[in-house]
Amino acid sequence: MMNFLNKLCGERTALPPRASGTTIGLGLLGGILAMGLLAGLLEASGIPWVLGSFGASCVLVFGYPDSPFSQPRNIVLGHALSSFIGLLFLAWCGAHWWSVALATGIAIGAMMWTRTVHPPAGSNPVIIYLTQPAWSFLLTPTLAGALVLTLLALLYHNISRKAAWPKYW
Repeated sequence: MMNFLNKLCGERTALPPRASGTTIGLGLLGGILAMGLLAGLLEASGIPWVLGSFGASCVLVFGYPDSPFSQPRNIVLGHALSSFIGLLFLAWCGAHWWSVALATGIAIGAMMWTRTVHPPAGSNPVIIYLTQPAWSFLLTPTLAGALVLTLLALLYHNISRKAAWPKYW
């Protein structure tokens, strides 16, 4: 029992270093531009381009662009796969506590199996459970928004940074 309690205290390692001011500024600006573009498209067209999990996607894509979780295949396929699984479980099982639990777990496993893990996409089955959208949710906002976010990141990172983005497709 004492070993378990000691584990709860953590490893007591030091905090990671703070990002540079430039890195923080680029992350901040990228998030503003991405969400501004998606929300502006929504306002201008009436088509849903914004998904709640895209805010968390911006943290990864613009704050930690070199992470495997921040690469284009992970952003687009992670969101699409998780939304598809959420919609499938909603259609097959209805909106129940156990169906959202299964959909979320299966989405995690599917992203891991396909090597498309994008942690924000793990919330898509939950969003689907709460909002109960139609199948069109897979196209807008999920796929369309993820593609716009990825295209913006492609331009933004290759203009603002010395390093190339993405690391892989």
